[in-house]
Amino acid sequence: MLKSFVVLLRFFIFWLLFFLIDQIIFLAYFTDKLKDARFSEILTSLLYGMRLNASMAGYISILPLLVFIFLWFFPQIKISKKAPRYFVVALVVIFAFLSIVNFNIYREWGTKINYRALDFAFNSTKEAVASSSSSPVVSSFTIFFIFIFGSFFLAKRIIDYKMPQTSTPFWIKGLSSILFIGLLFLCIRGNLGTSPINQSMAYFSDKPFLNHAAVNTEWNLMHDLINNKYGNQNPYNYYPEKEAQQIVADLYQKPEGEVTSILSTPRPNVVIILLESFTADLIESLGGEKGVAPNMEKLISEGLLFKNIYASGDRTDKGLIAVLSAFPAQATRSIMGMNDKQEKLPAIAQALYNNGYSTSFYYGGESEFFNIKSYVLSHNYQKLVDIKSFPSQDLSSWGAFDHKVFEKNVADLDAVKQPFFSTILTLTNHEPFQLPGKAHFPGENMENKFRSTAFYTDSSLAAYIQTAKTKSWYQNTLFIVVADHGHRLPKNIYENYDPNRFRIPLILLGGALKPEFRGKTVEKLGSQTDIAATLLSQLGVAYDQFKWSHDLLNSATPEFSFFDWDNGFGFANKHQIICFDNIGKTEIYRHNANNTDDHKLLRNGKAYMQQVFQEYLNY
Repeated sequence: MLKSFVVLLRFFIFWLLFFLIDQIIFLAYFTDKLKDARFSEILTSLLYGMRLNASMAGYISILPLLVFIFLWFFPQIKISKKAPRYFVVALVVIFAFLSIVNFNIYREWGTKINYRALDFAFNSTKEAVASSSSSPVVSSFTIFFIFIFGSFFLAKRIIDYKMPQTSTPFWIKGLSSILFIGLLFLCIRGNLGTSPINQSMAYFSDKPFLNHAAVNTEWNLMHDLINNKYGNQNPYNYYPEKEAQQIVADLYQKPEGEVTSILSTPRPNVVIILLESFTADLIESLGGEKGVAPNMEKLISEGLLFKNIYASGDRTDKGLIAVLSAFPAQATRSIMGMNDKQEKLPAIAQALYNNGYSTSFYYGGESEFFNIKSYVLSHNYQKLVDIKSFPSQDLSSWGAFDHKVFEKNVADLDAVKQPFFSTILTLTNHEPFQLPGKAHFPGENMENKFRSTAFYTDSSLAAYIQTAKTKSWYQNTLFIVVADHGHRLPKNIYENYDPNRFRIPLILLGGALKPEFRGKTVEKLGSQTDIAATLLSQLGVAYDQFKWSHDLLNSATPEFSFFDWDNGFGFANKHQIICFDNIGKTEIYRHNANNTDDHKLLRNGKAYMQQVFQEYLNY
């Protein structure tokens, strides 16, 4: 019996060592994030990770244990001695591959591989490949092969593939089997208490990266897959339902202030332009770099600039929903991909279509990407233009270059019945940052490639507006320019939760904007979700169905903004910004250390996150 136990224990120990090495590789790959961490903290990260490592090792050991017990009781049944070796080899290769895929995902999203990443890979494969093309392939696969062969070497010396002894008495086999299963269950569950193991048990630091490094990659992926596929529970239950509802309701009480009218016509044409990854750091007027988006400065001088706007989430699918349906991002989930849910959302296109507007949507990529096509067609967009409308010479690996999409839109609008509502989603300012011509900023580093595609998009937008000015419909048109989300580039210094990563431009311009508002700014703090109420209020269209939207041009509208990322959120008012990690249940960012209103702000953020996710579940 003891020899049988040792065989199983050695198998378990191998996987503990494998996951420990995986953690060390992850820490070594992101050494730039360890500059403020003490060596003792790094060791502590490895120590805290052991519980999740043991849990995952337990899950892996379930099948071998059951086979072992079965052969113990039925020794006459034979299986190939190579089978357990094939099992180990397959898992080592799969897990090593997940390890290197994790590098690019964590660099871009600030989270380990999860359901959203797999959903992106399987349902938008072309776009996923394009997004990952900037990852250092040579170094990643060098690590991959070293990790694999090192693991094979370790397995050969640790794992004992002996079959169970047949001479053990039946009663000892029975008791031993119960003992083995019980110990394995304890490893998987993590403890004997009322709360089973979860990611927060690996959290110990005020440095989020060390906490993330402690979380077992495979355990996290498996947990996220199960929760997203079968889970229907709200992971953000901070308050009783009625209390959370009341907190959010108080934030959205209808303001009784005066609404500033900025339009010269009551029924203008409206064009919303969603710029891919156009973070505030690209725009000089918002404190960004000078010379990256020079044409944007000219447009700002002609338009009304909202200086303190935050993206609701960190991905295009979330930004689209936030702008066009005024529904906040849902952290670990995305309503865009759920047809039965997204079809129930209100949309600006629907509201304007019902008020006599012609509607159209322009995107140079695959419209099936992140379910864009389904959303567009289910929300009263009458015309959808995507990659199929452009010849191959006008395409990057993502789709049609921005200037081609702009050219088609401005030409098509000549034949459209007015008033019209059109939406343009750009894509060139996205990895792998491909250009139709020479890069404005030299070099192959990601920062300058990003600057160059942003410069190109800026130039394409300026040319589009210049062409539109020659059209008869321009004087009756309002253009709304906004980013779909922010980005870590070009500065490349922000963690995934940093508010600066979510700050974006919002500009209203065009012939329909009253002259006295051109070149002016609005300081009021707001969100992408506020565009719907702000626009519809100006048009005299009811916006009650957009319950998560505020009119930013109403003098009494309260100032706040909410944004989130995978398993965390930020909440801001004009005095303070707080970011909260839901796994560690801790505040991880505070903008103003001297502010005394933090408790109320965090309370608002928690209730907001809870209600957003609950509404997602209820749809």
